[in-house]
Amino acid sequence: MSPAKTPPEILDVDGHEVRVTSPDRVVFAEPGLTKLDLVRYYLAVAEGALRGAGGRPMVLKRFSKGLDQEPFFQKRVPENHPDFVDTAILRYASGTSAEEAVIRDAAGLAWVVNLGCLDLNPHPVRAEDLDHPDELRVDLDPMPGVDWAQIVDVAFIARDVLQDHGLTGWPKTSGSRGLHILVRIRPEWDYAAVRLAAEALAREVENRAPGLATARWWKEERGESVFVDFNQNAKDRTVASAYSIRPLPDARVSTPLTWDEVRSRRPEEFTVLTVPERFRAIGDPHAGIDDAAGSLDALLALAERLGPAEKPPRGSDGSGRRTSTMPLIEVARTKTKPEALDALETWKTRHPQATSHLHPADVLVDGMRGSSSLWYRVRVNLQHIPDAERPAQEDLVANYDPWAGRSPS
Repeated sequence: MSPAKTPPEILDVDGHEVRVTSPDRVVFAEPGLTKLDLVRYYLAVAEGALRGAGGRPMVLKRFSKGLDQEPFFQKRVPENHPDFVDTAILRYASGTSAEEAVIRDAAGLAWVVNLGCLDLNPHPVRAEDLDHPDELRVDLDPMPGVDWAQIVDVAFIARDVLQDHGLTGWPKTSGSRGLHILVRIRPEWDYAAVRLAAEALAREVENRAPGLATARWWKEERGESVFVDFNQNAKDRTVASAYSIRPLPDARVSTPLTWDEVRSRRPEEFTVLTVPERFRAIGDPHAGIDDAAGSLDALLALAERLGPAEKPPRGSDGSGRRTSTMPLIEVARTKTKPEALDALETWKTRHPQATSHLHPADVLVDGMRGSSSLWYRVRVNLQHIPDAERPAQEDLVANYDPWAGRSPS
């Protein structure tokens, strides 16, 4: 962030004093939204935002250098956090732990926005019980070339699978291209069981809609389908919760919908400028979600009937690493997404004939989690290129090392 040019704005939020620094700094240039505008947005939808994120430990995803720079992920709550922000200590499979922020009121929302957070990224557990999730998350992630109608079709199939197994799904736009379906569950199962139930759900959706949906974990194997991302239920994962602002130029919002709205509404309709009026007019479509907690027993029984998911083959070099079933080459590793896209264009310029055969889903640009921020890997699936025309693996166009200069720990 640039140095403050205006004095801080001191807000009284339900009796708590919240200091907003650089309140006039423009965060979203296209709609002209300032940092203070974003704070006021969250205060306007606080009831709904807290229904999604309140009482849960959260990772702070901070855009401290603006939208044109990658955010950094801060697990540990700042030491000087105010008294109205609680904390909880999460322990990860890696053996590390972090004391994370837990917000419970509108003042907490204003505080995290002042830190440079746009979206809220809570864990699927309550601070009072960190080992047993009370939310199963269905992330419908479209591959390139997939349109909104196909995402919607998959969403309704997922709803049917949930209903057939005694669960209620609550849809919301992801704030990007996809849809999320939230499922409240009783906090009686550990993370492994919740992830297994989510995987069984994804596999059943694929079974009912082959070609439209996929549960294949490896991206190059999905084709032009909607990936039902069950791994968002792993212990270290978070997703943008309801009413979160997303880092897109139009200040789009991850917005709860009714099922009647899913076919007729579009993600681009819901922004910081439009959602507060919608909230005032109709309230929160997810208002009943906490009263709909269900059991995972039926999905876990389905998992048992389906049996173990197919595992990828392992390499013969003794490394234990998986061997892709697809002809992949790696193009670049970069610090930012614009650099990744530039590197891809450089590769395409070098290989115009091969590029002419590519399908949208053959280009794989993946955000990879580094130590505290994302980096990007670019790969190309050569499956649609005739064997004689397939480019060989070359030196990477760009070769960013996200761990350079860091000592091993």
